[in-house]
Amino acid sequence: MVSDERPYRSTIGMLGCDAVSRAAWLQSIGIGRGDVVALQLPNWYEGLVIQAATFLVGATVLPIVPIYGPREVEFILRDSGATVVVLAARVKGRLVASALIDAGAVKSVGTVVVVGDDIPSGAIGWEDTAADWREGEDPAEPDDIALLVYTSGTTSDPKGVKHTHRSLIADTLSPVVADGAGPDSSHLSVFPSGHVAAANGLLRILIHATPTVLMDVWNPVQAAELIDEYAVTSTAGAPIHLSGLLDAQERGEVVLATLRGYLVGGASVPAALVERADAAGIAAFRAYGLSEHPTIAGGSPDDPIGKRTQTDGRIQPGNEVRIVDDLGRDVAPGIDGEILSRGTELFAGYLRSELTAEAFTDDGWFRTGDVGNVDRDGYLTVTDRKKDIIVRGGENISSREVEDVVSTHPKVGEVAAVGAPDPVYGERVAVFVVLREGAERLTIDEVGDHFRLAGVARQKTPEVIRTVSTLPRTAVGKVQKAPLRQQLRAGTNQSIHLTD
Repeated sequence: MVSDERPYRSTIGMLGCDAVSRAAWLQSIGIGRGDVVALQLPNWYEGLVIQAATFLVGATVLPIVPIYGPREVEFILRDSGATVVVLAARVKGRLVASALIDAGAVKSVGTVVVVGDDIPSGAIGWEDTAADWREGEDPAEPDDIALLVYTSGTTSDPKGVKHTHRSLIADTLSPVVADGAGPDSSHLSVFPSGHVAAANGLLRILIHATPTVLMDVWNPVQAAELIDEYAVTSTAGAPIHLSGLLDAQERGEVVLATLRGYLVGGASVPAALVERADAAGIAAFRAYGLSEHPTIAGGSPDDPIGKRTQTDGRIQPGNEVRIVDDLGRDVAPGIDGEILSRGTELFAGYLRSELTAEAFTDDGWFRTGDVGNVDRDGYLTVTDRKKDIIVRGGENISSREVEDVVSTHPKVGEVAAVGAPDPVYGERVAVFVVLREGAERLTIDEVGDHFRLAGVARQKTPEVIRTVSTLPRTAVGKVQKAPLRQQLRAGTNQSIHLTD
């Protein structure tokens, strides 16, 4: 594990022993099947230990995204019924545990454990949570709830997503995960706790015995240096993570000679980024999944470059996908429609049963809310979120397609496309762009010429451009479009200026 604050080296055997010791402590305070153990920690060794310990006693792991504040934490703990929570005393010099306790965020929890110094009154220090294992406890069943994660809500409270031991193991054994795992490989894990991808990283260690380097705070230069130092062979992340590594390599700061494959997902992935990685000797490939269904499809370093740039990979074994129109009818290969899924990795429903009923069709298919198509070779391509489609004058325009074209402009580093309210057309195509270093502005005429050269329909050409220093993102790097739409509805904001 690598951290600016808590550097730590451990073997899998040490992790196992520490997990057994903490599992014994959980047993001693009455934690077992049906209980929920929460944690809000960065990518620290203690987080791996408490999660593995919770699995051992048959309880449910509830990782909470580290950046969440008291309001989110209080809701999640109360909604989940968690009986234990493990918190960080400090993160980057900032008091965390005491702030949450003072704000009343953990008042619904019976036992609070704190990692680090500055243990608040009423809490238990991490070093005091060790005990001797007792035999004879009932083991968990395959369909018991092993993991509970909360999806980030934009207009409503987060939803608790339930995964069983069976669904988590199915995901860990999928080819996308297993092909880059094992004792002869080395993996860099950057996804923060609180997401299915981070839980997958722990199981990659426990099931595949994959040597793993953890980062608790993303820093592209440090990440690239770690890849060289530890001969990392594979990693995964959002486009912003991959582009940061490539930038460091192009500046001559690192080599990245051992990095063979990069799974890039969690956000729209421009074809130009995959091609750029390929030119650098890194076989980047896309994958598609959700908290509810972690790895629906995924590529491989061995896929042709065309499939790696233009698709999100093949449907993974054990999973099925249907592409349907607005009436629920299956569409032909290559035609866009809503993606429905089912399979061994599919979640066991939301914590609130009424939300589960809304998420499934009458015959048991999960409504992903994403739009895409499957080609005749069996490769899935996600083209948009249903709610992300821009409706201009009655014509549906894929924001993903607009982003793909804009991202190839030499002045553009990052882009997000949304619909700008318009009294005539309903919506016009708007893009928020982060310019590359050295570029001062991007004009409507430049973008128009670029779209004409790309042969894209005129109606898809952006009519509003706003340049920004950064795009709002979730903890795993996915662009949050709701704040962008809100700024367009509210008018010009001081932090974002209208270019044209």
